[in-house]
Amino acid sequence: MSMAIVLSILSFSSSLSSSTFNPYNRTFAYAEENPLPNDNSNNKNNISLSNLIKQGSPHLGNSSAPITIIDFSDFQCHLCARYVKSTEPQINITYIQTGKVNLVFKHLPNRGVDSMAPSLAAQCTNDQGKFWEFHKLLYANQGPIDSGWVSRDNLKKFASKIPGLNIKQFDSCFENEKYKTFVAKDLALAASFGFTDTPSFIIVNSDGSDPEILKGAQPFPSFKALIEKKIEQGKHSQ
Repeated sequence: MSMAIVLSILSFSSSLSSSTFNPYNRTFAYAEENPLPNDNSNNKNNISLSNLIKQGSPHLGNSSAPITIIDFSDFQCHLCARYVKSTEPQINITYIQTGKVNLVFKHLPNRGVDSMAPSLAAQCTNDQGKFWEFHKLLYANQGPIDSGWVSRDNLKKFASKIPGLNIKQFDSCFENEKYKTFVAKDLALAASFGFTDTPSFIIVNSDGSDPEILKGAQPFPSFKALIEKKIEQGKHSQ
């Protein structure tokens, strides 16, 4: 995917619903667990935890965690919802809450013409430290792709349900499409790794080294195997 294509996807406006963009509508899940090729080494700095946090990517966990999971997802993606509901809680309890792993979310809104709006809205909630509440709320209430469930009005209603969120600040951020360029950069990063399907994950040392790919709504053991391998490698390198 070239940058020109990425920018064309981001022609998001109030007339987005009339777009002719042909959404992906895949219903399968599959695993692809491989080290990234050496020609992606230039991405090391892009995916270091410190750089991702500096850029403003939503993250969950202790910033000193040695391993990072980077989740490229779309809020309209049904497989992403499956991962969030069944696998992510196990990762959270086992690795994030114990300080071993940090989770970072990156936007890959390509399931349908309505996918851009929730990405922009979610990033606005991150301004107030409410991203993960909004993330959970959207996946819990996910509807059919491009059915209107993530219309601008509905997204504002979802945001209004989050305790402590300043709605006036959120509305201003959302209406002004503050994070349009931010999401464009997420799309470009996804394209640089060849990601087109959601969810797609990079499991990487937090300094950006030794990234490996895991694709699809995989069960917890698939993540555990890669995480434990990296933990063990970290012990030997000390």
